[in-house]
Amino acid sequence: MTSFNAPLLASSALCPPPALCFDSVLFSHEGKVLLGPCSFTLDGTGPTLVMGPNGAGKSLLLRLAHGLLAPTQGRVAWSSEDRPRQAMVFQQPVLLRRSAVANLIHALAVNNVPRRARAKLAVDALERFGLSASSHTPARVLSGGEQQRLALARAWVLSPQVLFLDEPTSALDPAAIKAVEAAVREFHQRGTRVVMTTHDLHQARRLAGDVLFLSGGKVREHTPAEGFFRRPVSREAQAYIAGELVE
Repeated sequence: MTSFNAPLLASSALCPPPALCFDSVLFSHEGKVLLGPCSFTLDGTGPTLVMGPNGAGKSLLLRLAHGLLAPTQGRVAWSSEDRPRQAMVFQQPVLLRRSAVANLIHALAVNNVPRRARAKLAVDALERFGLSASSHTPARVLSGGEQQRLALARAWVLSPQVLFLDEPTSALDPAAIKAVEAAVREFHQRGTRVVMTTHDLHQARRLAGDVLFLSGGKVREHTPAEGFFRRPVSREAQAYIAGELVE
């Protein structure tokens, strides 16, 4: 599924997004603390790779950042009064029961893009993500990798300033992973701040500008990628990079 918020601007040029601040954020469910309390600021260009073992709170952190969930305590805020244009692509894309191009045209329509501009924007995005040949194919019969690229094209066509990606390559083959990683680099080069969860250390080494490392629902480190992989500070991150089991 791709989730959007904030209106689409007429221009495709991206202004630098404001900083995202977690201020003593805690999230609990049925009396159990699942994340936090945590405080950090994302104000670099990224891509920011959110890492940690299963159950560490990575996906939950993204949903809080995107505004899909509200914290139990603390505050998630942008440094600007105007929320940036955002998109989020989930691990399992949820696509409409219509063609690939119609999925993009629908996203443009609900974001009030003029009708006369929709078809060209959609076709251009499909071409950019290598899906031109599948333009009129029902989206739900595409392969897993193609569906994920379609979800990314749907985000691209709306020019987000911030893109949240939740394990976008977890169930894909190597060729599809390579295509998704290329798309991540394209977003980054265009000026979109990418915040992406992954469990793959090799992928994080390839993509990360900075790393946000979680374990046990706590943010243990937030540091430039080079320093994180060369000399992690926390015991949990050291064990994770060494391939040990971390809770």
